[in-house]
Amino acid sequence: MLCDRVKGNKLVPYVITQACVDIMDKSCMEECPADCIYEGDRMLYIQPDECVECGRCEPVCPQISIFHHEDLPEESKHFERINAEFFTLGTEPLGSPGGARKVGQVGYDHPEVGA
Repeated sequence: MLCDRVKGNKLVPYVITQACVDIMDKSCMEECPADCIYEGDRMLYIQPDECVECGRCEPVCPQISIFHHEDLPEESKHFERINAEFFTLGTEPLGSPGGARKVGQVGYDHPEVGA
């Protein structure tokens, strides 16, 4: 559903899914030129407003956890919403503009991941 892919007015272009939970290889963070991949406690999240949609994160993920939203498997569709909502959960919104390296590990996850 389109409304599940929207964060503000920005579509979630790339989505990190279940395979990242408790693994967090971080190859994607090293590859990302926009520094838009943030580290929660149990998984990584792509900030949709910072992502430049280069796609460099997707092929370097050894867990095959990152998908372009158009290629997202049906059983992982809810991670579009999880990725977008993560950036609104803290006391201050993350990103736009920002940078994951400045922030470091965030210290929480989306409730559906942290459970």
